[in-house]
Amino acid sequence: MTMNPLTTATTTDEAERAATVAVLPVGSFEQHGEHLPLTTDTLVACAIARSLADQYQLLLISPITISCSHEHAGSSGTVSISSDTLSRMIRDIAADLQQSGIDQLIIVNGHGGNYVLANIVQESNVQGPRMALYPGREDWARARTAASLESSAHDDMHAGEIETSLLLHLWPEQVSESYKTADHLADRPNLLIHGMTRYTRSGVIGLPSLASSKKGEKVLASLTADFALTLDALKPTGGITAPPVNT
Repeated sequence: MTMNPLTTATTTDEAERAATVAVLPVGSFEQHGEHLPLTTDTLVACAIARSLADQYQLLLISPITISCSHEHAGSSGTVSISSDTLSRMIRDIAADLQQSGIDQLIIVNGHGGNYVLANIVQESNVQGPRMALYPGREDWARARTAASLESSAHDDMHAGEIETSLLLHLWPEQVSESYKTADHLADRPNLLIHGMTRYTRSGVIGLPSLASSKKGEKVLASLTADFALTLDALKPTGGITAPPVNT
């Protein structure tokens, strides 16, 4: 399977769709070992976002392709922007969407280092549900189970089984055969202090040799199905309702 990571919809297409929710993929431009491209996180975010847009009739926006990859600083090819810049970009996009009547935005994050996204979503929802961050930790966990992944989320941190499986499913031509011998595991207690280079020479922390196209297909299917819960939570009456207070 080869998916076009970008939308090819026209303004007429979107007028007919009349979506009330937009989906924004946020990736990165960072090293992913020898076997995966620098655009891996962007490709993953785009694939998830494209699947959600198609399944739930959402407005798919072009991706943010460079984000907060500072833990990979010094690795060839890696480029980052500041968290402030990323925040401003997303807030500007959300504000502009309102001009066309779209008040809700789903951020599909493909890079674990974009910690600031959670705060953006948190702040945006103070006056009511306007934004969601997807997939969350539990969504990824269910996807790992659904796809029968053999490695844990802790061990499979970067360029490992899950990312390699997704690319083998979606863009197999982008995966080097070296993934079969690229396994490397490491604890990283001070990752935010020292960065990735302290814990891995290859850039990999995970078990890509366990990857398969079939696993990638099942991961994407699980994330697409589970998104219904997040979409429902954005409704004014969605999510968990607090129990009545006994008086």
